[in-house]
Amino acid sequence: MSSKDNIFTCTQCGFCCHGETTVSLDSSDQDRMISALRMERSEVSKKYWMITNSTVQMKTVHGHCIFYDEGCTVYTGRPWRCAQWPLVPALLHDPASFTAISASCPGINKTVSYDSFRRLLQAYLDKKKEEDSEI
Repeated sequence: MSSKDNIFTCTQCGFCCHGETTVSLDSSDQDRMISALRMERSEVSKKYWMITNSTVQMKTVHGHCIFYDEGCTVYTGRPWRCAQWPLVPALLHDPASFTAISASCPGINKTVSYDSFRRLLQAYLDKKKEEDSEI
């Protein structure tokens, strides 16, 4: 079992998908999303993205991400920021953020202490960084 599996398993509850803020998409996110949706770039762009100058973001509708419908409808093609959430580096240094995110995210293992969570998250982030540098 990986360190990630010990501290987090996404339930696709959608809590992180709600709100009027949205996620910016880098070129890899865009390509991954286009592939997952099996649509032409122009169609994906028109239907799902907000483009301002060179910034591409997912649209929001009715107070949530355009891809949320009782779960993520583009889960395999979701942006890296969505895939990373809630395992963000800020949780290594801020117990208050951990408490807030843990309270709202059912996927975080509530039986793990903050110190253990930090240790496992650091191991996960280190491994991810190493894997990404090999690509």
